Amino acid sequence: MRARVVAFAAGVAAFAAAPAAAQLQPEEQAIVATVEDGFESDVALLEKITLINSGSHNHAGVKAVADALIPEFEALGFTTEWIDQSANGRAGHLFARHEGAAGTTKMLLIGHLDTVFEPDSPFTGFVREGDTAVGPGTLDDKGGIVVIIAALRAMKQAGTLDDANIVVALTGDEEDAGEPLEAARKDLVEAGKWSDVALGFEGLSIRDGKDMGVIARRSSGGWTLTTSARSGHSSGIFSEYAGYGAIYEMARILDTFRRELAEEDLTYNVGFMAGGTPAHLSEDGLSATTSGKTNIIPSTAVARGDLRALTQEQNERVAEKMRAIVADHLPGTEAQIAIEFRYPPMAPTDGNHALLDKLNLINADLGREAMQPYPPSLRGAADISFVAPYTDGLAGMGPAGTGSHAEGETIELRSIIRQAQRTAILMSRLSQERPDD
Repeated sequence: MRARVVAFAAGVAAFAAAPAAAQLQPEEQAIVATVEDGFESDVALLEKITLINSGSHNHAGVKAVADALIPEFEALGFTTEWIDQSANGRAGHLFARHEGAAGTTKMLLIGHLDTVFEPDSPFTGFVREGDTAVGPGTLDDKGGIVVIIAALRAMKQAGTLDDANIVVALTGDEEDAGEPLEAARKDLVEAGKWSDVALGFEGLSIRDGKDMGVIARRSSGGWTLTTSARSGHSSGIFSEYAGYGAIYEMARILDTFRRELAEEDLTYNVGFMAGGTPAHLSEDGLSATTSGKTNIIPSTAVARGDLRALTQEQNERVAEKMRAIVADHLPGTEAQIAIEFRYPPMAPTDGNHALLDKLNLINADLGREAMQPYPPSLRGAADISFVAPYTDGLAGMGPAGTGSHAEGETIELRSIIRQAQRTAILMSRLSQERPDD
């Protein structure tokens, strides 16, 4: 079912030509009402799981959130499985499965149990003021989990869940994935290969006050650059016998990156650097130390940064260009770069565009505006990217809010309603399709 990759701009107006939408069916009208009626119960569930600290390294807390959710899924007829990840340095993942009619669309719903806020974080609690609430993970991604449950509950009430083939994958380490990454994401990738459609429930993208559709997300990788040179008295700098020193070689490489790598949807940030005699990268790779004197040519320099691209082809092509730039040394210097691809890209495809078209038919039936594709350069990587090579997908199906990953993270509570209604109707319609026919 995988559709070919297309240029992002090609599909921006694709849904403009979509056929006129039909009216909501009676069961879809029931979904709309059920989600609305369940709003306060959904907020109560959000508060309950927000008050459980589930920083990625708080294994007991991540498991406690899963334990709080298991009864919610089982009440809807799902079988649940806790997939232990202690061998990979993390708590585990919660998978919930529902078997429906044979041959119909297989749907994968993706969210995560963990947050960036560890137990020692001063940002705690759940504070509601009207239709907003502040708390760690309310938006990213406990609010997304609540959207999933609200949508499934509405489908159950309306009778559209019976035929639906669904796997819900709630990872316990999205904010800081376990190692090795292949093992940490093995179960998710297998679910992606099983599915026909994947929906990612991180936060809703909004631009100029309008809800947007996420059909693409960029990759997230990293690089480590090390330069070395002969040290000596600074009076010899630039000479044939002394060369240019490690810092000038580092500066040459980074500035050449800046000048020669620029292209659409690509970024390559330098997170930190250090140079001197010597410079050392810390064991965890998150800091560096150095020392030196102004009259000594520096012997070493280190820098680390990230690399984000829209397609795997762009990833690999840019990485080769980076390696070529690094290899063109200044006299008297050496340099090495190590590039690691971690989160793959979710490239824009015909299939992803077609899913957004279907969602926009639902928006029309609900009396809402069509959702334009959100620029992928404005979103980070996510777990849905791991399944993007195998299935069509939409991301950004979670609630709206502000301040993800920061103290004061806020959710717009009533956005749970519109996202759950969209999701439930979309899944209900997909559950009646037979993608292999």
